[in-house]
Amino acid sequence: MPFKETLKPKTLLEGKGICRFDYPEVFVLILTVMLLAVYYDFRPTSMALLVIIALPSLMILIYNYRRQTNFWTSNIVIVLLAVVIGVTQFCIIISLSLASLIAVRIILNKPQNRLRLFTVALVTAVIFYYVSAILRPSGIDCNDSWLPPTVLLASMAVILCQFRRTYREYVAYKSCAQQAGERLSTMVSVINKLTRFVPPQIWEPIVRTDSPVSVSNKRAKLTIMFSDIVGFTELSDSLSADNLADILNTYMHCMTLIAEKHGAVLDKFIGDGMVCFFGEPDSRGSRQDALDCVAMAIDMRREMRTLRQKWRLMGFEGLYIRIGITTGYCHVGNFGSNNRLSYTLIGKEANLASRLEAHAGKDEILVSESTYDYICHNYECQHAGAFRLKGFDNKIDAWQVFDPDANKGHLSKWVDHTLPGFNLHLNFKDMKDNDYQDIRTRLNFALERIEQEEEKLATSIAEESKRHSTQKKS
Repeated sequence: MPFKETLKPKTLLEGKGICRFDYPEVFVLILTVMLLAVYYDFRPTSMALLVIIALPSLMILIYNYRRQTNFWTSNIVIVLLAVVIGVTQFCIIISLSLASLIAVRIILNKPQNRLRLFTVALVTAVIFYYVSAILRPSGIDCNDSWLPPTVLLASMAVILCQFRRTYREYVAYKSCAQQAGERLSTMVSVINKLTRFVPPQIWEPIVRTDSPVSVSNKRAKLTIMFSDIVGFTELSDSLSADNLADILNTYMHCMTLIAEKHGAVLDKFIGDGMVCFFGEPDSRGSRQDALDCVAMAIDMRREMRTLRQKWRLMGFEGLYIRIGITTGYCHVGNFGSNNRLSYTLIGKEANLASRLEAHAGKDEILVSESTYDYICHNYECQHAGAFRLKGFDNKIDAWQVFDPDANKGHLSKWVDHTLPGFNLHLNFKDMKDNDYQDIRTRLNFALERIEQEEEKLATSIAEESKRHSTQKKS
């Protein structure tokens, strides 16, 4: 089954009984108008206020029970609080108590709604202040009455309840955010590990655009390269599994870096071989794709020379690379099922590249005629012959690609020569400025040793010749 991570966007405190109502200030509203009715001995005006305020308040409590707050219900609650402030004609203690509830409700709303809610509260309070002043000019005695302290205490209790609720939500959200961050870090770590099994040209667009992935493929013109190590099978019979794995991993690591450098899609590893192609999903044109592929193959062959020298010092001889390249139409894309997909290519041209690689010799790069037509003006090539390949009715012409530095004489960046008892490998690209003196010293020392050995050989030959002459005379 596909890997899934589900996050439920529900209220964190749902079902925990913390301030079951999102509008506790409504209780203060009902309490305030009831106290006003008692204070005025249930006069018609106070009873009318009780009905106007209490009924909408009860409806809000019922409607919003265990529901999330929204702008319109918050607006109604603020309007009712402002009405009571205006009706009490801005009695200092009552007004400050209810205004603090309005401020809390405005703060708990979204930033884009705060100015509108504040404006509604201010306009409503002013309007009902003038209405109350007309109907009851005397106002409320805010100094000697028990009503303002009672409303103040109730408002403080509601503010404390809201603070407690907000604090517990903050703690819960902080804990949830920490857990989500840990899960996200784990998922990122897992994804980073999984991406090492998929070419970056494939997973990067998926991550960047979150595009859907399905079984799909298309016909496209590709330049395909097959390569493997000559002599690896014979070497594997004489090496331990640890040494064999070390050689193979070193080889694949170096070749993968070169493939990434040239922008190739590394399709797969096949034993000691690898399959790369150019042209999808990002093509630079068929000719440029072919040139990039050949440039990559030449760099791989050069890198193999460096690796071969290192392996010689370790006692592993005779490891060479061989490469086959062709250009043609294949089907490329996601193959498999909805539960398991593989981005790869299928087609006759892929088989041709594999057959050319099998016919290549040590350190040879063989290209088909279709690739040769694209690269012949940029690289020196030589016709290698027409081969009878398995799966192809007609003979296939192939060309061998030479290293551009091979015919530059003293300007070449590579010097590689091997004789029995003599290995010379110079890679001028990797040499540092402070290495030349050390290299010159070692070469001079080697020349001195050669001269000494040559003198010993000449002396030995002279002595042997003299001994033979003496034996003949006697």
